[in-house]
Amino acid sequence: MSGFTRAQRIRKRDEFVLAQRRGAPARGRFAVVLVSVRGDASPARLGVVASRKVGSAVRRNRSKRLVREWFRSTAVPPGLDVVVIADAKLADAAASEVARDLDGLLARARGKSKHRPPRPEASAGS
Repeated sequence: MSGFTRAQRIRKRDEFVLAQRRGAPARGRFAVVLVSVRGDASPARLGVVASRKVGSAVRRNRSKRLVREWFRSTAVPPGLDVVVIADAKLADAAASEVARDLDGLLARARGKSKHRPPRPEASAGS
């Protein structure tokens, strides 16, 4: 398997926020997956969110490792941004269970995101 390159990561907060605002969500046993279509031919990108609700630093890091390994082994089409929000159960799951769950979530979210318009931004004055 190839490594997880810088071009395949969502790294900035603005990129996460944009993916969350435009992305189509799908909730599963271990995570919520948001898929946002960028529309260009650049490689698919992954962002992983593992808050302290997931547990200790060891549990959060294991969750992120499992998600990154799934992303490396999955053929995600170019032009997509995938944000995975980890649930506390993800750290205890087997890699095969996580992969099966995330594969299904990716397919569901991709089906929802084809022609989804961007969500309007909340106005600051409201």
